[in-house]
Amino acid sequence: MALSHYHLGCPVWSNRDWIGDFFTAAAKPAEFLRQYSAVFDTVEGNNCFYGLPKPETVLRWRDEAAPGFRFCFKFPRSISHERRLRGVAAETSEFLERITPLAMAGRLGPSFLQLPPRFGPDDLPALRDYLQALPKEFQYAVEVRHRAFFAKGEAERQLNRLLLDLGVDRVMLDSRALFSADPADPDTRIAQGKKPRLPVHAISLGSRPFIRYIGHPDPEANRPFLEPWLEKLTLWIGEGREPYFFAHTPNNRQAPHLARRVHEWLQARCPEVGTLPPWPAEPPIPPASCN
Repeated sequence: MALSHYHLGCPVWSNRDWIGDFFTAAAKPAEFLRQYSAVFDTVEGNNCFYGLPKPETVLRWRDEAAPGFRFCFKFPRSISHERRLRGVAAETSEFLERITPLAMAGRLGPSFLQLPPRFGPDDLPALRDYLQALPKEFQYAVEVRHRAFFAKGEAERQLNRLLLDLGVDRVMLDSRALFSADPADPDTRIAQGKKPRLPVHAISLGSRPFIRYIGHPDPEANRPFLEPWLEKLTLWIGEGREPYFFAHTPNNRQAPHLARRVHEWLQARCPEVGTLPPWPAEPPIPPASCN
């Protein structure tokens, strides 16, 4: 399923909790990607952060994903966290070569480089050198977590200028809704302990705004936090940009529900984005009558 003008998805495509709700009641794991990509047209590839998939697995993903689908893989942690972009040419080449079949098939969106909280202003020369050396035929986005990059000072200006000059988007992470939820729920409490709580700077520096939204477990409770994003998405789509929006919830049980709400609320403002198809677990929408 390819949406119009923007891309929408979840942080994973494989969640057994979705069986009978999003997936069909009899769905097997081997069917999850095909069913997921029949509705949403992108996904975060967080699995690459922990280890590269086998070449045959990448080929299977290529063949199972629907036309127009985009994988957005996270750079391996050995590159971003363990060695902080230093001396990682071989690891970077291996990562990009592994996902090249998806790029050649038009199944690859921006790969995102998530940098650790200790990667700060003094590391900007390493970031510049690393990004400049990356192959230009791939798309990239960068997520920072050092607080100096959210202080609206010289460090943030230098970061933004660097990314702007290279045409690389800065990942926009929004966890406000998550931290507004009652931590009495175990999944919410665990997520609040793991996810960063940083200021939200809605700024697009390239042609593909990249939003990672960490939501409240109740999809409807996200509306006030999403209103500014709906305005931004409408603006960026009108400017001809190609936004990516990823909807997270604690344990991601409600992620498809939240993503569908995002699309419905955006469609009310921006009808050209079209209508999401029914979920695999739902009956198909009957064709409109010609009478």
